[in-house]
Amino acid sequence: MMNSMQLLRQHCATLLMLSLVSIVLLGCKSVTTNDTVDYKSAGAVRGPNLSYPPDLITAQADRRYIVQDGSATMSEYNAAVKKSVQTRKNVMTGIPGMRIARDGERRWLVVEKPAPELYPQIKDFWQENGFLLVIDSPSTGIMETDWAENRARIAQDFIRSAIGGALDSLYDTGERDKYKTRLEVSKPDETEIYITQRGAIEKCTTDSTGSCISTIWTARPNDPELEAAFLARLMERLGMTQEMAKAQVAAPLGPKTPKAKLVQEGVNTAYIEMAAGFDRAWRDTGLALDRSNFTVEDRNRTNGVYYVRYVNPKDLGDTKGFFTNLFSSKDDSSLKAKKYLVVVKSTGENSSSVYVQNADGKPENTAAGLQLLTLLTEQMAR
Repeated sequence: MMNSMQLLRQHCATLLMLSLVSIVLLGCKSVTTNDTVDYKSAGAVRGPNLSYPPDLITAQADRRYIVQDGSATMSEYNAAVKKSVQTRKNVMTGIPGMRIARDGERRWLVVEKPAPELYPQIKDFWQENGFLLVIDSPSTGIMETDWAENRARIAQDFIRSAIGGALDSLYDTGERDKYKTRLEVSKPDETEIYITQRGAIEKCTTDSTGSCISTIWTARPNDPELEAAFLARLMERLGMTQEMAKAQVAAPLGPKTPKAKLVQEGVNTAYIEMAAGFDRAWRDTGLALDRSNFTVEDRNRTNGVYYVRYVNPKDLGDTKGFFTNLFSSKDDSSLKAKKYLVVVKSTGENSSSVYVQNADGKPENTAAGLQLLTLLTEQMAR
């Protein structure tokens, strides 16, 4: 259901467009699409103009890996896309052994190529699909897009179809998405590629009469189907036919199995108990972190350590939002620590445990550590 702000936008757009219909109809062309994702319409480069509230901004990794906000121009973007298209002409016609792996509702791509060869192609893939990267770290195999709007969600009514993109920017879905890609080396010359989506939706804040006085951006549930759509597109980008890629992604998902249980010892001491060997526990922990509001800055699979960062909303201002909802407590002074270690330890052939440590590698026996483990457990259960 549209909020008042969105209705006002569309009403204004309709009035403007009605005045142009008589002129445009002579040369109009119907605009239709069957695609479910389109982040390139109405200008692929949006930069910082969305003005998300502070509590919708995660900590950014080392500044070496970040595209400076607002520095990109349309000409620079078009040049990058042109270069990507030229590079794409040399893409192999298919990669032997490329396949979709799955576990419950989770899907990821397995490619029989080393990660350093795949990383540049995946980076080009996101640019070709209309995204800017805010994290671009070849050394860690992690990239993350900026927030963008899926224009395919806007209804193609008669008036909008008639005038095409002339006033397209006046339409707004009130939703934004961003995507994180992580490359994992599972064994020599084989790479696992994970794509996770996060969403935000614009909601009204109302006064005592129920009237919308302003809007705020809040988190919306993760959408596995959007992740699947981009996995299929990436498979095409790497050389698989569209039909084969869609067939692999559309294959039935496996049954869900119990994976994780939060174990508490005392008031704050806790860990996650997993009925899975190290490889699966490492993968599930990484996916849970990707889908949460934490930024993975680095990882060491050999030692079973993810280095993560958490932004306390109190450090960013008084704005309340979904970060606060996830980390709410009467006394949250202990939540100001920003860096944590999430440690995965094998305890048997089919069992593992996950712990949280502070930046010094000591047990994080605080409210922050407990709630981080609670959040990860909830993500693993999905």
